[in-house]
Amino acid sequence: MDLLANLALGAATAFTIENLFYCFIGVLLGTLIGVLPGIGPLATIAMLLPITYKMADPSTALIMLAGIFYGSQYGGSTTAILVNLPGESSSVVTTLDGYQMARRGRAGIALATAALASFFAGTVATFLIAAFAPPLAEVAFKFGPAEYFSLMVLGLIAAVVLAHGSIIKALGMVVLGLLLGMIGTDVNSGTARFTLGIPELTDGIEFAVIAMGMFGFAEIIYNLKQKESRELLQKKVTNYMPTKEDWRRGGKAAVRGTALGSFLGILPGGGSILASFSAYAMEKKISKKPDEFGKGAIEGVAGPEAANNAGAQTSFIPMLTLGIPTTPVMALMIAAMMIHNIQPGPQVMTSNPTLFWGLIVSMWAGNLFLVILNLPLIGLWIKLLQVPYRFLYPAILLFCCIGAYSLNNNVWDVLMTIPFAIMGYYFKKWHCEPAPLLMGFILGELMEEYLRRALTISRGDWGVFIDRPLSATLLGIAVLLLLIVALPFIRKKRDQAFAGEDG
Repeated sequence: MDLLANLALGAATAFTIENLFYCFIGVLLGTLIGVLPGIGPLATIAMLLPITYKMADPSTALIMLAGIFYGSQYGGSTTAILVNLPGESSSVVTTLDGYQMARRGRAGIALATAALASFFAGTVATFLIAAFAPPLAEVAFKFGPAEYFSLMVLGLIAAVVLAHGSIIKALGMVVLGLLLGMIGTDVNSGTARFTLGIPELTDGIEFAVIAMGMFGFAEIIYNLKQKESRELLQKKVTNYMPTKEDWRRGGKAAVRGTALGSFLGILPGGGSILASFSAYAMEKKISKKPDEFGKGAIEGVAGPEAANNAGAQTSFIPMLTLGIPTTPVMALMIAAMMIHNIQPGPQVMTSNPTLFWGLIVSMWAGNLFLVILNLPLIGLWIKLLQVPYRFLYPAILLFCCIGAYSLNNNVWDVLMTIPFAIMGYYFKKWHCEPAPLLMGFILGELMEEYLRRALTISRGDWGVFIDRPLSATLLGIAVLLLLIVALPFIRKKRDQAFAGEDG
């Protein structure tokens, strides 16, 4: 009964005209940036973060930003199928069979399969959030400062383990993120740290500035170096109706992908990318016709597309209940909450239940909007795919600059994006994934706070992190993850798993 009452409260929040409008805008923008390769939800959400300052209700802001995130998972499949170019990194696997289906004249069926599998996965994942978030929040209330610190350490280690390339590079990125988070005024002593005598740095570096520089500007610089190759196989897509055999094979794959993606999305560092790769590997392994994969197997579209949407949406569970971002996008969502003076963590459910349940219920509305939008607007997305990237990037740059300036109405924030854009470009060139840096930056301040609280309570005894069973268990899991991934066999498998995405 409590669940029904909470969902009714969420519906009252989500189904207002204003929130439905912003939910629609969010999923439409999400689909758009998913369709257009080289932008991505990270840069888009970073650009739009300043706009949320003007929104009186934080629920409205989070509903729109969440819509952008899971909407981009839908849009990414369109380019993957039609152009063999994933609009989103989680749609890389969809290119393998989706594009081959399009080459056989089955682009419409591939697009319909992707949309319906995504809708099913999104609906189920939203139900899982509603069912499992409250019990998890209850458990989180029993966490003390030591447990929270250990949990954040585990989250950062998981981000390192699941990052691309060298583990050492990923660890270095986390440490750099933690150091950047320390720039500014120390809350406890009131002294300036790492400001280099620059007055503008006494308040620290804006999160959106780093995100826009590293994921917005750097992505533009990198993409301008790449040669454009977009060959549309079908100018007009028809025949969206799957056959009975497609329904049977695709339906089972969608169910399996939803289950796998829902589980992986909850894990720190998991999310939609790992879910889609794992779902494809699982489908190929259990298939009676594995030789069809890579040649147009419908399971190769349904499974990964269901998994990446389920993973994207269940990644909200740790963010909403524990205040721990499992992905860089969730770190941006936490930043949006902080902008509206909402402290992330289990208290959100009790102190701001309209926001908590309104966001969850809005996901059902958003997924419905996406199904209604995606297939009828295929013609529009095809026209957008024909626009050369060199005509798109000036507009993206302009919006990024406006967004950076509007943070504090200060040119300093725009100038600060430049060094981070250069860093982001070279990080990408040197195969240093910037996502762990972003996680370290957003968690750094919270980790320091919980570390100091734990040491204050224990009167400076560092053993508090080992003496408390839950804290010791979380730290033990973090160490175990590092040891496992350091094994040569595991490291080789891990590199192979991400090689396809980089390609």
